[in-house]
Amino acid sequence: MPLNMTKIAYRSESIHTLRAWVEGQPDGAVMTTRYLPKRHEEMKGGSLYWIHDHSICARSPIKEFRQRDDGRWNIILEPRLILVEARYKRAHQGWRYMEEDKAPRDLAENEQSGDVLPGKLQNKLRKLGLV
Repeated sequence: MPLNMTKIAYRSESIHTLRAWVEGQPDGAVMTTRYLPKRHEEMKGGSLYWIHDHSICARSPIKEFRQRDDGRWNIILEPRLILVEARYKRAHQGWRYMEEDKAPRDLAENEQSGDVLPGKLQNKLRKLGLV
């Protein structure tokens, strides 16, 4: 089973702007990171799962890791965004590993995710012990 990673879609206003950016790069979208993930070999066949508004909402398959001239690393993603069943995920800096068995399932082409509370509301309800 391939290893995946999660990352905040921090420059994305919505899932639509994320899709436009990822799918608008013909050679693949490029994410930059300071360090090569130690478990990068396990990520062959894995995906980068996008977090938007405190929910994992989509994924992009990882093509490769490529070192830049300045020592940083580019994560090259396939130019496609696959919607997944939305799942609450607390925000974090950088990226985090996610095992395949913990990953949300892909949605069928015409399937929509069930109702998911907005991340901020869900966080407040969680603090009150209501969710």
